[in-house]
Amino acid sequence: MLEMFYIEKSCAIQHQQVLVDGQLVTHEPDLEFSEFVKKSFRSLAIDYPKFYKMDGLSKLAFLTAEYLLKGSASGNVALVLANQSGSMDSDLKHIRSIQDPDNFFPSPATFVYTLANICAGEISIRHGLKTENVFFVDQQFPTELVYTYTSYLLQSNRAQKVLCGWVEYFQDNYRAILYLVGREGTQVHSVGNIELLF
Repeated sequence: MLEMFYIEKSCAIQHQQVLVDGQLVTHEPDLEFSEFVKKSFRSLAIDYPKFYKMDGLSKLAFLTAEYLLKGSASGNVALVLANQSGSMDSDLKHIRSIQDPDNFFPSPATFVYTLANICAGEISIRHGLKTENVFFVDQQFPTELVYTYTSYLLQSNRAQKVLCGWVEYFQDNYRAILYLVGREGTQVHSVGNIELLF
């Protein structure tokens, strides 16, 4: 018989608001993305200056994960993330830095973020994660694929918990919905319950 897993916690960040388990944590309708994430980050009272150097995708993923993992012993948490644009926002910024032959200046600050899975690396560094991570790029959240992969990671004991979800950032349009799957809780980890989060 297969073991039962649960969605232990969820966090959504979009439209200048943060929701944790469906409850509004903050809403700043007048702030642009960059100011909104900085203010949200400061409200968590985290001493992590590297946050301010990250690209938009990494800031969004990092902040959403922080609401789910802060204060928990999280070393054996796998990451299964997805989005639609990959790292396109940083890719375009990097391209602009090398397009002009008269002003050719490759920016190391943007180049380092030209892979979508860098945001998973930022989360892993912050929380000391040393297990599996994957980043899928698809037109919409690949619910069944993520459900199956997450179940496999937990059934095979490759991870004690899995942080899953969608983290999309492109030209200040953003949406993050992350959820933590483990062995405790009341909301069963199922395709139907994942779809309810979205």
